[in-house]
Amino acid sequence: MSTLVDFQLRELARNGGLVEPFNPDQVNPASYDVTLGPVIKREGVGGEYRWVPSDISSRPYGMAPGEFVLAATAEYIRVPVSLECVFNLKSSRGREGYEHLLAGYIDPGFHGEITLELCNVNRHHRLPLVQGMKIGQIRFARLDATPHRSYALTGRYHKDRGVVASKG
Repeated sequence: MSTLVDFQLRELARNGGLVEPFNPDQVNPASYDVTLGPVIKREGVGGEYRWVPSDISSRPYGMAPGEFVLAATAEYIRVPVSLECVFNLKSSRGREGYEHLLAGYIDPGFHGEITLELCNVNRHHRLPLVQGMKIGQIRFARLDATPHRSYALTGRYHKDRGVVASKG
């Protein structure tokens, strides 16, 4: 397995639709920066477990200490069946107190916006969630072989857009 580097990411994005919209300024030496989309989902209050959508396109949301929210990337990702992909929180966000739960693996053949599981680990300060903020980076690696069945055939979240809660 080998990680794709900047020129390979640019080529796949321009010619293969790897990331849309594609911004060459978001290409790193071996990853691509992704940004927050316009909606998050907060945990609802009351008797049953539910998610409440919040539009952050015109007004940032202040994530309280210890709060958990679902968000999504603004970018639509198309992982070819010959690659795998991993989402990692940007180190700057981690140093500010954001945490991403360890659900960042993206299978070969996945197409969609990536749902993020974010938490504020600060004890006393809120953290802003702003549409378009750089939240993480995705790293693509070439597989040693092509799987017999890709995520397009096996995945429950294939072609999802926006913030998607667990489908069980």
